Amino acid sequence: MWWGERYEWVIGLRYLRAKRSEFFISVTTFLTMGGVALGVAALITVLAVMTGFHEELQRQILGVTSYVTVRASMGNLEGYPKVMEETRQVAGVTAVAPYIANQAMISVGNRSLGVMLRGIVPELEDKVSALSKNIKEGKLQNTPEYGIILGKRLAKHLYVEVGDSVTVTVAVTSVTAVGTLPRMKRFVVSAIFDTGMYEYDHSLAYVRLEDAQRLLRMEEGVTGIEVMTATPDAAFPVGKSLKEKLGRGYWVQDWMEMNRNFFRALQMEKAVMFVILLLVVLVAAFNIISSLIMVVMEKGREIAILKTMGAQPSGIMTIFIINGGVIGVVGTSIGTILGLVLSWNLERTLRAIEQIFNIQIISGEVHFIDHVPATVLTSDVLWVTGLSLTITLLATLYPAWRAAKIDPVEALRYE
Repeated sequence: MWWGERYEWVIGLRYLRAKRSEFFISVTTFLTMGGVALGVAALITVLAVMTGFHEELQRQILGVTSYVTVRASMGNLEGYPKVMEETRQVAGVTAVAPYIANQAMISVGNRSLGVMLRGIVPELEDKVSALSKNIKEGKLQNTPEYGIILGKRLAKHLYVEVGDSVTVTVAVTSVTAVGTLPRMKRFVVSAIFDTGMYEYDHSLAYVRLEDAQRLLRMEEGVTGIEVMTATPDAAFPVGKSLKEKLGRGYWVQDWMEMNRNFFRALQMEKAVMFVILLLVVLVAAFNIISSLIMVVMEKGREIAILKTMGAQPSGIMTIFIINGGVIGVVGTSIGTILGLVLSWNLERTLRAIEQIFNIQIISGEVHFIDHVPATVLTSDVLWVTGLSLTITLLATLYPAWRAAKIDPVEALRYE
């Protein structure tokens, strides 16, 4: 090969293979290479998990909510058909639907739980959210009068199935012969949905819009309007256009604004984990420095002989840059492969660990989701490999400079 004739490559690669008397240096070299590999693998895997969490959270949030919502600045949204018509005229809007959102309590016998009760139009809801895709039992379009759709975990908590009856109680009061009492109504469970997100599956219930209006005494008013766009990213310009068109009397929010704290926390956590795990690569880089310095000390006599034979300081530096560079490149390559393999098989690996040790690594009751998603981004892999190669190559400069500064006379004086 073209580099095989250059002495820097021949000697630099030869120094990676230790003699029997230099066994400790050889072990240090391979441990350093392993440190680089582990650091890179950990970085790629963690970044893939953080990206997966971000995408999974976005998917689940958009599975039960629309991309944009429009509400009145104060109180309920009255005259919503006119607002819906104005909203449809905005470029980028693909569908609109009214909704009602209100706190309620669902009870069965002596079991009860507070939930967010949402009133929807089943025929329109199918166009503004992925609720129908998350239905596991029953159908969204077949929701009867005073039928209710419960989350999977909510239904499990109440010990109810499709066809069972539940009592819905709201804070709106009714005057009766025995005094003022909260309004309540018996509903029949018509469907059960499962988004995979514990918070939604445990605290959301859907009823028909007309039933919610009667129960809450909202007459012709609604809480707001759900707006759908072609893609999640298209929600941002559409939301801006809606704010300009509808004016100050309305409150327009896109899905990112409604869940800003979730995504900011994930973004911050991803950045912090990146910095922390990058320290692993930095530690490996310091190991490269120490191992190369030991090689320089061990090979002082040979370096002096090379210089007496006409080797230039730049050539001596190149030898040790090649030596350390190979450690960095091989370690980074192995780490990249390990990281990609682990990221692509993370779910399978975690399931095996859970079965072997009889533990649950991710609990839906503690976290937002009950599994560990992983999505590998090419940009993340390029960033990790690029930084790793840069750090490891920079780590070779000082030992290489030390080697180039060796004085042949001093090195050979006592030989």
